[in-house]
Amino acid sequence: MATHATTSPKHAEVRTAEQVTELKHQWIEYQRRNALKTTAQRELIVDVFLNGGTSDSHVSIDDLLASVRRRNPKVGYATVYRTVKHLLDAGLAASRQFGDGQTRYEVAGSELRHHDHLICQKCRLILEFEEPEIERLQDSVASRLGGFKVMQHKLELYGLCPKEQGVVGGSCPSEDLRQVESGRR
Repeated sequence: MATHATTSPKHAEVRTAEQVTELKHQWIEYQRRNALKTTAQRELIVDVFLNGGTSDSHVSIDDLLASVRRRNPKVGYATVYRTVKHLLDAGLAASRQFGDGQTRYEVAGSELRHHDHLICQKCRLILEFEEPEIERLQDSVASRLGGFKVMQHKLELYGLCPKEQGVVGGSCPSEDLRQVESGRR
C-alpha cells in the first residue's frame, strides 16, 4: 500500500516555487477579472497563505491573522476574512470542517495533488494522505452505481491516535514528529 502521510498540526504543506508561481498567476488573473485593486495587506495575506507561512496547512482565519500580524501588526480580521473569501472564489483555497466546529482553509488549485484526511477526534491531529487504491475503488463504485465519473471528492476518516486510544506505549504521531523536529535543531 503506497500511503503518503504528512502531518498538519505543526507542518504546512511544502509547495514548489513553480506551484506558488502558478497559484500567484491564478490570483493575479482573478483580481484582474474581478477588478480588485492590489493592496499591500491583501498581497501579504495571499503570500502567507500560499507560501505556507503558517505552522499549519489547515488554517483558521485566526491562525492566518496571527501569522500575517507577525509581519504587519496593522492587518485586521476583516481584511483577512475578505481575502480568504476571495481566495475561495478564485479556487485557490478550500474550506474544511473537521468536526470541531471551526472552519479551516487549505491551499487548493488544479496543479496541487489531491489528498485525503485522517483526523484524531481527541487531540485534533490531522494527517494528510494519498492512497491510489482508495481512488481506484471510489471510481469503480461510482461507475458500478450508475455510470458516474468522479469529478471531485473529500474523504475524511475520524478516529483516535494510539495515545488517545490508551494503547500502552502508544504515542501521538504529532508528538513523534515534534520530537524528530526538536532533534534537528
